[in-house]
Amino acid sequence: MDPAVTARLRVCVELMPKPCGIVVFGASGDLAGRKLLPSLFNLWVRKLIPRSFFVLGCARTAMTTAEFRERVRAAIARRCEARPDECEAFARRCAYLAGDYFDAALYATLAQRLAASAAEFGAEGGAVFYLAVPPALYGPVVGRLSAAGLLRQGEGGEPWRRVVIEKPFGRDLASAAALGREIRRVLGEDQIYRIDHYLGKETVQNILMLRFANAVFEPLWNRRYVDHVQITAAESIGLEHRAGYFEEAGLLRDMFQNHLFMMLALTALEPPVSFAADSVRDEIVKVLRAVRPFTAEDLRGALVRGQYAAGEVGGKAVPAYRAEKGVAPESRTETYVAAKLGIDNWRWKGVPFYLRAGKRLPRRVSEIAIAFKSVPHSIFIPLLPEHLSPNVLVLNVQPDEGVALTIQAKQPGAKLCVGDLTMRFNYREVFGGEPPDAYERLLLDCMLGDQTLFLRQDAIEVSWSLLDPVLDAWSRGGEEERAGALHSYRAGTWGPEEAEALLGRDGRQWREP
Repeated sequence: MDPAVTARLRVCVELMPKPCGIVVFGASGDLAGRKLLPSLFNLWVRKLIPRSFFVLGCARTAMTTAEFRERVRAAIARRCEARPDECEAFARRCAYLAGDYFDAALYATLAQRLAASAAEFGAEGGAVFYLAVPPALYGPVVGRLSAAGLLRQGEGGEPWRRVVIEKPFGRDLASAAALGREIRRVLGEDQIYRIDHYLGKETVQNILMLRFANAVFEPLWNRRYVDHVQITAAESIGLEHRAGYFEEAGLLRDMFQNHLFMMLALTALEPPVSFAADSVRDEIVKVLRAVRPFTAEDLRGALVRGQYAAGEVGGKAVPAYRAEKGVAPESRTETYVAAKLGIDNWRWKGVPFYLRAGKRLPRRVSEIAIAFKSVPHSIFIPLLPEHLSPNVLVLNVQPDEGVALTIQAKQPGAKLCVGDLTMRFNYREVFGGEPPDAYERLLLDCMLGDQTLFLRQDAIEVSWSLLDPVLDAWSRGGEEERAGALHSYRAGTWGPEEAEALLGRDGRQWREP
C-alpha cells in the first residue's frame, strides 16, 4: 500500500470552541499582522472556530475600524490562500479601538465594545485577551482589565476570560517570579496562557505521540539504549530590527529558557498519567528539576558562547554582529550558545544532552536528534562495531517538519556492503500542503481552554533557576572571564571551534542538519 495512503487512515478528533471573541492588544503591530490575524482567519476558514466569533483590535495607533479591516485583508492576502468572499466575511467580524494602555477610559470603552460585539455576533461565551505588547505592559494591562471588571468570570466559569502573554517571561528568576505574582493577583493560573510558539509546531507535539502511541520507541527511550541527544535551533538571519531587545537579552535568554528547555523536557519527560494539561505539565516540571545545575567548573567546560563575525550566509555577505545597526561597538552579547546538560534521574543518568542555538548559521533549522548506542559486537567480520554507524532518530521541527530514522542496511553489491539507510517522513509530502502554523494550534487550544502546550509558572521559574548562575558569571567578567569567554565565529558557519571541542572531548561530534 502506498505510504501516503496509509498515513491517511487515521483517527482525528478536534473539538469546537464555544462562541467567543478575541481582543488583541498591539493589534497594529508586527505579530498581529504576521501571525495572529492570518492564523485566526485560517481557523475560521477551516471551520475549527464557530461562526459566532469576532476580533476586537486594540492599540495606541490612531485608526478607524474601516482602516483596521483593510490591514486585516492585507495581512490575509500576504499569508493565506483566501477567496475574496471568505476574506470579506472574516474582515466584517473585526473592529478596532485606539487608546492609551494606561488610561482607565480605554478599558471602560473596551467593556462597552466587547459587550456590543458579543451581542452582535452571538458570542457571549467568553473572551481571550491576547497581549501582543512589550512585556513591561503585561502587568499594567492585566491590572486595568481587572479593575474594569473585564476578567471576571461567571458562575461555573461561564462566560470565561483568558489572557495570553508572549515571551520573554522575565529576564531572570527574580523578575519572572515578580511578573507571575503581579499577574496572579487578579488571574487564576487556569486563566493564564503563556505562549511558546515552538510548542505549537506539529513535530514538537508529535514527540509525545511518537513515544506514547507506539510500542516500538518507548522501551528504547532511556540510558540503556540512548547514547546522547542533540537539540539544535539554528537561524540564518541576524537581528532583523531587534537590536534593542537582543542587546539586552542575548541568545541564552532568548532561546534556552523557553524553546530549547521545553524541547528537552518533552523529549525526556516520564509518561504522563494522561494527555490532560496538568498531567503533562507536571512531568515537564519534574524533568526540569532533574536537570543538573551548572557548577563553576561546568561554566568552563560545559558551556560555549560565541558572537558572529562578518561572513557569508546564503551567498550574501553579512556584517559582524558589532557592525549591526543598534549594537554597541564593544558589545559582549552572545549570539550563539552550546551547552552540555545532564539529567539526574533513573531514565537518563549518564546520557548527555547537547543543546545549541545561534544566529547567522548556515541555514534555518530546528531539530531533536536521538543518537542510539552502537552495537556491542559485530558478527560481520572484518567489519568492526565502529564501522557500523549508530542509529539516529531525528525529529525535524522546522522548516521541513517530519521524522527521519537512520539504520544500517546492506547495500547492493559485495556481500559485506553495509551503509546508512534513512527512512524519512515529511508532513508536507505525506499529508499534502503546509502544516498548520503553530499559532493556529495554540490559539485554538486557548479558546478550548486546553493548557497542555502552554507554560506553567513553576516550569518558567525552574528554567530560570538553571540559567541564573550562568548569566551571573557571564556578567561579572574579571576573574570569571574564562567562564564567560566570548568566542568569535564567522557568519555562515556552525559556530565557534570551541563548540566542536565540547563534543569532541566526549568522542562525539555535532550533526550537520
